[in-house]
This record gives sequence, structure tokens and C-alpha cells, in this order.
Amino acid sequence: MQTTLGQLTDWMNAWAPWDTAEPWDNVGALVRSSEVVTGVVCCLDITAGAAAFAAEKGCNTLLSHHPVIFHPLKALAPGQPAVLAVKAELNALCAHTNLDKAPGGVCDLLARAIGLTGVQPGQKFCRVGTLPAAVTAAALARQVGAALGIAVQYTRALADRPVQRVAVVSGAGGDLYDEALALGAQCLVTGEAGHHDFLDAAALGLPIIAAGHWGTERLIAPELARRVSGAFPGLPVFPYVEPAPAAWLAGPGEG
Repeated sequence: MQTTLGQLTDWMNAWAPWDTAEPWDNVGALVRSSEVVTGVVCCLDITAGAAAFAAEKGCNTLLSHHPVIFHPLKALAPGQPAVLAVKAELNALCAHTNLDKAPGGVCDLLARAIGLTGVQPGQKFCRVGTLPAAVTAAALARQVGAALGIAVQYTRALADRPVQRVAVVSGAGGDLYDEALALGAQCLVTGEAGHHDFLDAAALGLPIIAAGHWGTERLIAPELARRVSGAFPGLPVFPYVEPAPAAWLAGPGEG
């Protein structure tokens, strides 16, 4: 029985509704090359590597977290991800902020990966949960780095601050420190945080641990593949995890 792009789009909508994406986001079927889906490669980003992997596996559909078209394209060039998808006759289905927020989505995966229990949602992206025992912010930074296999940055001025209730926001969530505090968090773990996010949160007594955009979101590719395989038995489905830049993998712990 054939699987269609429409069926895959509807399935994603049932898990992470398209209308829950942020107004500034761009989600859904952003490149339509074929209605019939021959196979799916699940990835964080649509890149040349992901497109080549799809071709190798005989798949014509990329299901990604990050949109293949995010900002308006004013010109086209051969190496652009959207152009690669069109030239390779690939579908590109992209679930971004709707999948960050979804139950069992990107933020929940991050919370699970760093060992939080009793995880509860905040207003939008934040999740908050509890560690088995209190640790210092520096110790938690090392734990996060080890769990995600990546170097991290953290608020060294608050290195000795005891931490047990932790908020997480995958990707670029450093500016959500106010929401983390409102949820009673003693630390915020995210992917990216700006200089002033670190300073402002520190002034409020909240350490931030930043483990990189890739580090906090790459977990979604295997989870997408697992769920798509369960929903569409017999459809070839593969995860593709793009290697991180070497500089990000200097070692778990302090960045």
C-alpha cells in the first residue's frame, strides 16, 4: 500500500499540529516533488549529506526539524538546501516550533536525556523537571555535556549554586530565563544563549548551561524515525544525524 505525502503530513499534524508553530516560523511540506513517498529520511537539517543519504537509501522524502526555507529566498544557488531538494526530486516536510512544543517532542527529549523526572510543560517551549539529587551548576554542566556528548558553556559565576529543579529549552532558548524562573527552576539548560542572556540571568541568580543548537536537538532524528516506522509499517524509514563541527566536540563538560 502506497504512502502519500498528504498522509505523512496529516500524521505529523496529529502529533505536532502545524497551527501550533510560532507565527514567524515556516513549517509543513516546503518542497513537493512527488505525492507518493518511497521512503523517509528523518534529520535535524536538510543538507547535502542528508540528501545524499536519502538517495543512497532510495528515499524521496526528507522529514526535518529545521525548515529548508526559513528566511525569504531572494536568489537561488546550486548549494542551497531547497535547491538540492528540488534537483534531487525530494519532498521536504519540516516540523519546527510545533515539534519543539509537542508532547514527546524536542524539548521533552532533551529533558529525558539529561535525567529529569516529573517533567511538566511551561507556557510554550519550556519544560521543567527534577534531578534525582541536588548538584552544583558546574557538576550539572559536566553531566549535560556527558549526556549529550558535547562541550558546553555555563555561568561560571554561579558554578557552586545548588541545582535540582531544572528548566530546559532546546535550540535557541537563552532568552527564556524569565519563564524558567517563573516555573521555579534553579537552572536553565538550552542550546544557545547570548552574552546578555547569561548576564541578565546571572543577576537574577539563575545559571544557564548552553550545549549548542545541534547538541540539544539532534536527538529528534532517531525519535522521528522510530515514530514514522511505527505509523507506516513497511515504509523504508531511516534516521540521519549530521556530524557536528569538530570544534563542538572538544569533550563533554566545560566549554
